[in-house]
Order: sequence, then structure tokens, then C-alpha cells
Amino acid sequence: MVVDEAGDEAVDRLFHALADATRRDILRRCLTGGVSVSRLADAYPMSFAAVQKHVAVLQRAGLVTKQRSGREQLVHTDPDAVGRARQVLDELESAWRGRVDRMSRLLAQDSATAAQDTEGQRQ
Repeated sequence: MVVDEAGDEAVDRLFHALADATRRDILRRCLTGGVSVSRLADAYPMSFAAVQKHVAVLQRAGLVTKQRSGREQLVHTDPDAVGRARQVLDELESAWRGRVDRMSRLLAQDSATAAQDTEGQRQ
């Protein structure tokens, strides 16, 4: 797999950030453009500070960027970061599909060998 030990921490941060429904919703809300943190806070039944913490987790994972606009911090989703998550999942899927294919071939060989042994014993 392409992910190395140094990249494991980044992948862990990425999936930790995506594991929370509020953070995934923040990503969706910020896809179309910058949304202020205060406007995001209005959308959730939690404190402004809690929303700021969610945004900070997303920012550490590289899923969003913040840009100052006057007195506000605008949050932008980084679509490339979501692509990185997809790449990691694709790599995992490929590895597991390879393992399943190898197991299927081994089971088919075992079945064929067992059938040959049974046929040989009957003769």
C-alpha cells in the first residue's frame, strides 16, 4: 500500500475528522464557498467554541482551510483532501480484493484436489 508510516498519522487524522457527523456536515456546507465560523455555529445546537474545535480538527486533517475576511474566518472545503481519503480507501479495497481472490483460488484448488482424491479412491 502507498501509505507509509509517516503518512499513517495523516490518514488517521483524516479519518478521525471524517468519523464525526457534524464535521462531515461542515464539509458539505463549505463546499460551495467560504462560510464563516460564526455562520456555521448558528447552524448547530452547540457553542461557538465547539464549532471552532470541529473546524480545527478538519483543518489539522487538511480537509478545510480558513481565510480571514475582515473580522470573520471563512472556512473552505479542500476537495483534494476528500480525494486523498478516496485514494486510501481505494488502496485498501484493492488489497482486500487481492486477498479474497487469492483465497478463492486456493479454495478452488483444494476443492479440485479433494475431488481428484475422491475419484482416485473410487477406482
